[in-house]
Amino acid sequence: MATKDYVKRGRAPKKPANNRRKTTATRSFPIKWAVIAVLLVGALGYGLYFLATSDPAPAQAPITKPKTVKPQVAKPAVVAPKQTIKPKADLPPKPEEKWRYIEELENKEVKVESKKEQKPTRPYLMQCGAYRSLEQAEERKAMIAFQGLTSQIKVAQGEKGKWHRVILGPYPQKRKAESDRNQLRRGGIEPCAIWYWEW
Repeated sequence: MATKDYVKRGRAPKKPANNRRKTTATRSFPIKWAVIAVLLVGALGYGLYFLATSDPAPAQAPITKPKTVKPQVAKPAVVAPKQTIKPKADLPPKPEEKWRYIEELENKEVKVESKKEQKPTRPYLMQCGAYRSLEQAEERKAMIAFQGLTSQIKVAQGEKGKWHRVILGPYPQKRKAESDRNQLRRGGIEPCAIWYWEW
């Protein structure tokens, strides 16, 4: 199949000039807006005229000169003896305060007892696996050693046979065992259980 040449060779023929000119519509004078503007100006003028004529200016009082006043000597005043007002016997006694919590709170002392940390009677151990074969237990012990902790393998005889337990410890405080368990969890070694050391 032959390829078609899409590139135009030469100039395109000129289109016949369109002599039609677009006629722009001339807008007529907006009579509606002119009427509204005249009405607003008329209303404003009427309002100003109404305010000017309805409230007459107050009449000014004639200005009088102040009279000179002679100072007078003050006469000593006669002081009457004070009379003591006696309370009437008809008044009821003052009611007692219903709530006494304000006085009680001012004088109250709060005692806070701190909890003493109980020392465990036995140390803690952490078990990170129990396996039937010694090879699996040795593999888990090596993974724990890569985390920077030392573990040991204890052989236990159970109802279902011999088990190889991978344990860490003893820990004097449970907090230290939990810290090591979190370190092993970050290394991908879990689950690890913490309980009392068995002698």
